[in-house]
Amino acid sequence: MNNDQIKSNLLSSKHWLRLIFMLVFAAVLQIASIIMWVLVIAQFIFSLITGEDNLQLRKFGHGLSIYIFDTLKFLTYASEEKPFPFADWPKVDDVKSS
Repeated sequence: MNNDQIKSNLLSSKHWLRLIFMLVFAAVLQIASIIMWVLVIAQFIFSLITGEDNLQLRKFGHGLSIYIFDTLKFLTYASEEKPFPFADWPKVDDVKSS
């Protein structure tokens, strides 16, 4: 790699724009993690009181976990596809009741 190529890479707006998206998605990931913990606690309390988990919370949790995974893939360069809101929210149809 020569100096001109390094300079070109450093000045490329593509890399700096991705950094901005990465910082935003890193912040969103922290919020999503908090939401996931609230969901975990709510699901536990729900199952403790009713004897079974809540299907709607389970579906939301499944979608949220896929979203977190998609966000991590983007942040680690495993994917170039930006997660929600630049893509659809993950669809969850196959969650079975217990």
